[in-house]
Amino acid sequence: MTVLHHVHVSCPAGGEPEVRRFYGHVLGLEEVAKPPELAKRGGVWFRGGEYELHVGVEDDFVPARKAHPAFLVDDLDGMATRLDHAGFPVSWDSNFPAYRRFHSHDPHGNRVELMAGLLPGRTPD
Repeated sequence: MTVLHHVHVSCPAGGEPEVRRFYGHVLGLEEVAKPPELAKRGGVWFRGGEYELHVGVEDDFVPARKAHPAFLVDDLDGMATRLDHAGFPVSWDSNFPAYRRFHSHDPHGNRVELMAGLLPGRTPD
C-alpha cells in the first residue's frame, strides 16, 4: 500500500510568519515541530488529519502557480468566507465533477485548492 505522508511547498526566506498565519490560523492546520537538523533550514510543518504539509524556505523562491495541495474541508462555504475576510480571495471552479471547489493563494502566491464532496444528486454551483 502507498499512502501520502506530506506535500511540500516553498516560501521565501523570512516568510514563516505569513505561512503560520495562512496555513495555521486561517486554514486551521496544526503546526508540528520539525526535527532539529531540519529546523535549522527554516520553514514550518503542519499536520491535518493523516497528512502533513511542509513549507520550506527556498533561496530563489518562485510561487507555484499551477502545482498545489488540495484540502478536503467540511464547511467549504465557511472556509471561502474565512479566506476572503483574511484577505485571500477565492476563485470558484465547477470543472471537477462530484466536488465543489475553489482556488486561492497563500501569502507568497502558491496556489491552494479547497474542496468538498457533493451530496448525492447535487451539482456544482
